[in-house]
Amino acid sequence: MKGVVLAGGLGSRLYPLTKITNKHLLPIYDLPMIYYPIMTLVDAGIEDILVVTGGNSAGEFLRLLGNGTAFGLKGLGYTYQEKEGGIAEAVSLSKDFVGNSKFVIILGDNILDGSIKDAVQGFEKGKGAKIILKEVENPQDYGVPVIKKGRVTQVIEKPKVPPSNYAVIGVYMYDKSVFNIIENLEPSKRGELEITDVNDIYARKGELSYSIFDGEWMDAGVSIDSYLEVNNYVAKRKKENPHYWRLRDAGN
Repeated sequence: MKGVVLAGGLGSRLYPLTKITNKHLLPIYDLPMIYYPIMTLVDAGIEDILVVTGGNSAGEFLRLLGNGTAFGLKGLGYTYQEKEGGIAEAVSLSKDFVGNSKFVIILGDNILDGSIKDAVQGFEKGKGAKIILKEVENPQDYGVPVIKKGRVTQVIEKPKVPPSNYAVIGVYMYDKSVFNIIENLEPSKRGELEITDVNDIYARKGELSYSIFDGEWMDAGVSIDSYLEVNNYVAKRKKENPHYWRLRDAGN
C-alpha cells in the first residue's frame, strides 16, 4: 500500500494567513499542518508517500519534509498540481507513483485523532474502493453515503435532505482502476473533477466499502474558526500526553 497526501489549493478560506504561504504549511499547535496527515498514514503502516501540492509555495514542502526520514518513511515524493482542478484531478497526478498498488489518500488539512490502520489493512484484502465515514451533526455540508443492507449504493454531494447522518471524511482508498474512472469524468458546474463522483461510480458498481471512524475528525481548512478550534484541540491533547502526535525523530 502507498499513501498520497493532497496539499494543493489556494486556501482562500484561511486568507490572509495564506496570502504568502500554502495553508498546509501553517502550524497546528507545535507542528506544521502537513505533518499530521503524514503521521496518520505512517501509523497505518504506509512507508511510501507522495505529496501533491501546488501554488507558489510548493518548494517549501521539500525544504520542510525532505526525504521523509523524520517520519520513518522509505520514500517521500512530490508532484505539482498546476491549477485547482478538484480532488479527483489531484489524485490523477499520482498515477505513475501508484503503479499497480492500492493506495490511501488523505486530505492535507484533515486532522484525525485516532487510527485508520484497521481500515487500511481491511482494504488490502479487498478490491475497488473504500471510504471512511464519521457521524456528524451537519451531513448536508459533506458527501453523504446511501447505505442499504450494509453496502454503500450511492454517494451524494451536499444533499438538501441527507439520507444518513454520516459524512465522507477526507480519507479514500482505491485500486488502480480509479485512474480510468477519473479519465472519463465530466467536470462539475464549478469546473472541477469531483471525488464524490468517483466514489459514486464505485458505489453504483457495488465496489465501494466503508469503515466508520470512531475517533475525532477535524478539518482545519474550513474557516478561521475551525482552524482555531483544531489548534486548541491539538494543544489540549498534547499537553495531556506530550508524546502524542510526535515524530519518530527524537530531535523533533
